[in-house]
Amino acid sequence: MCVCVYLFRAAAEAGPHDILKLYNTKGNIINISPQLAPNSPHSYYKLEVVAADCNSELLGSDLVVALGFDLSSMEKRLQSLEKRILTEAAETPVIVFEIKRQVESFREKLESVEHLSWLGLFKNMSEGTHKPSPFYHKRTLRKTREECEHVREKFLQMSPLEVSEEVRQYLKTPTFDNWQWEDAEIMVLLQVMYTDLDFISTFNIELDVLQQFLYEVYRRYNNIPFHNFKHCFCVTQMMYGLIWLTDLRSEMDSIDLLIMLTSAVCHDLDHTGYNNAYQINARTELALRYNDISPLENHHCAVAFEILEKTESNIFRNLSTEQFKRIREGIIKCILATDMTRHTEILNKFKAILPVFDFSNKDHRDVLMMIMIKVSDISNEARPMDVAEPWLDCLLQEFFNQSDMEKLEGLPVTPFMDRDKVTKPSSQTGFIRFVLFPLFIELANLFPCLEQHIIDPVQKALDYYTEMEKALEREKQNWAQSEKMVKPSNLKEPEAHPEPGGMTKPVNL
Repeated sequence: MCVCVYLFRAAAEAGPHDILKLYNTKGNIINISPQLAPNSPHSYYKLEVVAADCNSELLGSDLVVALGFDLSSMEKRLQSLEKRILTEAAETPVIVFEIKRQVESFREKLESVEHLSWLGLFKNMSEGTHKPSPFYHKRTLRKTREECEHVREKFLQMSPLEVSEEVRQYLKTPTFDNWQWEDAEIMVLLQVMYTDLDFISTFNIELDVLQQFLYEVYRRYNNIPFHNFKHCFCVTQMMYGLIWLTDLRSEMDSIDLLIMLTSAVCHDLDHTGYNNAYQINARTELALRYNDISPLENHHCAVAFEILEKTESNIFRNLSTEQFKRIREGIIKCILATDMTRHTEILNKFKAILPVFDFSNKDHRDVLMMIMIKVSDISNEARPMDVAEPWLDCLLQEFFNQSDMEKLEGLPVTPFMDRDKVTKPSSQTGFIRFVLFPLFIELANLFPCLEQHIIDPVQKALDYYTEMEKALEREKQNWAQSEKMVKPSNLKEPEAHPEPGGMTKPVNL
């Protein structure tokens, strides 16, 4: 009875949903039960509220003092303000929904293990089989109708706004930071690219048709870690920047430039996050449809022209049949060139024509256009490290998702995607040395002005990841050394004593 009275008094201010812990005089947690020994003022138990229900009316004076404000009062005030806004405006403003969406997004990040490293939290996943990332379960692969309509509304609201000259110039540089821009804003920037390259006037593209085209493109990029709408923008923005940096407007006609920019916009449409090797090994619908020949790239092309088949989103609808035929052929050629299994073939073609390159030669221009989209497609490491490195994290997440799925389905595991074998620096050092540098150097041989923009930054990236790789190796060696040192050193080898015939027999300790 004494115990129950004391506990009742101690818990009097606790709410029905609060979490309590009971400590004995030694500070150890003990179970609250009828079997507890009686306590007294001289040997008392300590009852502590370790988690309080913030929805309860009484938060306690200690919590109010600690926070500097009363959460209950603030919540009532916010509810009052929300009712007032609804009364005066007759409807809830878009900004309120946006704030709620951001809060919900932040809550999801807090609940997801993948986003907790910045809080200093860690969950050991080393035991047991790795499961596919929860990314796909957090969001649907395809964008929801509500999500698309929300972005479309924001895009149309912002599209009449005049983008500053400072942003327009920044948009032409490889240092552009995509992470500062939301999807609706990105669509506005894509519209600026078509405008500033004079495509709107040259090809009689109606603004509402361009906007519908960009919206359909946005809608057909999926919610996956890397090959998403932001990647589409990065590739297009790099292509746009290269066009200006190399002054291609003075060397190639507008149709070729239109092909290059539109190819970049469409190059990964409806990518599902699993590469061609997976498509072929898993015998997916795409692999069967395209007979294992660049199934993804063929699909990206097909989706692009599905969008362009619709009158309301066909930015080429005012062109002649011959012009459209040339554009279609060019876009298909450029997008198919992004299949990395053709990398060596296309690079060798470019190297062969480089000494005698002639802009008036259509075959030469075609190869250059393929090289340009290839460079743009894998150009993240030419960007500042604070822009590029998050993209590598996204790519590795997508790679690991695929290798996890390959293991689950009993398919051949793509080596450079295996989370058990690949590290962040090791994934980049080889790729930069053997893929990026050979490609970027050849383009810089044709356009020496690009060296400072794409060669120097990639060299810095290589140095950065090389140092990271060395640091990881040192850490691995230190860990191995420490493992040896923690082994018990006071255990002696079993002593031995002579046996008849000169043999020795160990003595068990």
